Amino acid sequence: MGPQFQLQMDDEGRLVLPDEMIARYNLRPGTQIYLDEQGNGLSLRRPVTQLAKIYIEPTGYCNLACRMCLRNLFHEPQGHMDMAVYRRIIAGIKELPSPPQVFFGGFGEPLAHPKIIEMVIEARSVAQSVELITNGTLLTAERSRQLIDAGLDVLWLSLDGTTPESYADVRLGAELPQVLENIEGFRKMRRPSHRPKPEMGVAFVAMRRNIAELPTLLSWSSRLGVSRYLVTNVLPYTEDMCAEVLYHRVLHQITYVTSKWVPNLDLPRFEVSETTREALYQVLRGGQNLILNGDNLGRANDRCPFISRGTTAIAWDGGLSPCLPLMHDHESYIETRRKRFSRRYVVGNLAEHSLVELWNLPEYVAFRQRVQEFDFSPCTVCGGCDLSEANEEDCYGNVFPTCGGCLWAQGIIQCP
Repeated sequence: MGPQFQLQMDDEGRLVLPDEMIARYNLRPGTQIYLDEQGNGLSLRRPVTQLAKIYIEPTGYCNLACRMCLRNLFHEPQGHMDMAVYRRIIAGIKELPSPPQVFFGGFGEPLAHPKIIEMVIEARSVAQSVELITNGTLLTAERSRQLIDAGLDVLWLSLDGTTPESYADVRLGAELPQVLENIEGFRKMRRPSHRPKPEMGVAFVAMRRNIAELPTLLSWSSRLGVSRYLVTNVLPYTEDMCAEVLYHRVLHQITYVTSKWVPNLDLPRFEVSETTREALYQVLRGGQNLILNGDNLGRANDRCPFISRGTTAIAWDGGLSPCLPLMHDHESYIETRRKRFSRRYVVGNLAEHSLVELWNLPEYVAFRQRVQEFDFSPCTVCGGCDLSEANEEDCYGNVFPTCGGCLWAQGIIQCP
């Protein structure tokens, strides 16, 4: 749970914000803050002025060829982040009003960078917290000890199968027994504590071929020492992978709810048991606009998780982008045969500009404001037209980069 602030109304009817809140969220005169009504309460959205989390892609290289990875179709050059560029990031973090989170990840394997331990140490000296995601194959005993000693806060592990056969079917080039041995070694090396550090998390990419193994993976918590799980849908980068998606009905439901009047179904929290299982299954497939404990599950999200969390993403070559999906050129499929090309959007390069300079660039601030309002055409649920085939422009008049076809914004795909 984040910090709580008490807002007061002055004699002239204006909200007065505490100085601590103004500093933490980098609020400036004229900053717009959205107030949303959610369920039984009100919530303030994070202002677009605060940089709260930085994704850093240490390298473009990876030692695996995972079935669902964007890298299988890469046509871009690959390399390691230059340490001179990295230290410009560190210098920029020092200039921020409040320290952000740093997350080492992207589309390469972070542990493949020869100086990743040095990078973690330097990030830990300036960041609020430091997290890293790995496929676990390079998590040797030596590397595990180095990460722990470096002060890493959270280690995320990509696990998409619970048998050697199913795991190897997804993570091509990896062997599950060796990965589990590496994880076990890391777990044992942590200093004994009620909440050992680094925390350990598992990221699971759900597909038709592996979804039945999710319950088994969750039952491994005590064995693996895992305290966090994140499940995401697969984003198909090839037509063959379209057969693996588990959200066709979700997209159709959004279309149905937003296109015509349907009744609301307001549910409380339920015990899921043999008594309720079948009834709940039928209800959830019934086509109503579902509201669960005050959260509307049926409507379109239209909320960018990257902008709402105050994040930015920096590729291995120093290019700064608003989010992970815009960090590299790629093709993907919203639904079968609905191919969409997303062109990379780089605000600027850290080799030439400072982090604070790029974050405050008027063009970039305006983009974040536009995404927060999310007045984009609904390409994820629309029948499709030529404009939906790329992020260049949309039928609402928005120009590159457009976000109406983003599955992250609809809660379909998510990242740690």
